Amino acid sequence: MAIKVHAHETHVSGSSPSERERLEKEISKLCRYIGRSPWVFHVNSGSCNGCDIEIIAALTPRYDAERFGVKLVGTPRHADVLLVTGPITDQSLERVKLVYEQTPDPKVVVAIGACPTGGSVFFESPFTNAPLDKHIPVDVFVPGCPPRPEAILYGVVLGLQKLIEKIEGGKK
Repeated sequence: MAIKVHAHETHVSGSSPSERERLEKEISKLCRYIGRSPWVFHVNSGSCNGCDIEIIAALTPRYDAERFGVKLVGTPRHADVLLVTGPITDQSLERVKLVYEQTPDPKVVVAIGACPTGGSVFFESPFTNAPLDKHIPVDVFVPGCPPRPEAILYGVVLGLQKLIEKIEGGKK
């Protein structure tokens, strides 16, 4: 079952120190399971680059994605989390599937923006294939056009929690 981030749930650092501490414990638990920080690979599948700019903003010191251990990697073969932006054009569909297959298990897919979530302005276009979950499993949806960096970070943290559940489920 996929999780959808709502606009009112975008305060990543939590409204209280206990929420922040809980998130830090979850991330440290994940780091123990995989032996390192979680790595993220970004896939642009035909977007206008609005979401891509917000992803890059989330990696800057202002939002500091690295406090959650998030590292952007250059290949899906090293990734734990896939961030997908764009309406999934006909030209990019097979590439998105290939990147998904190249990512080792367990993995989490986070659909960033309105385009992979439902098509946005490209809804029912004959050249796009949204929503993304018709083609590959999606764990977290972060809607918005474009979503704020806080919402993206919150979606990634939710994705990391789903990754922990997948790892724990595989060890039983």
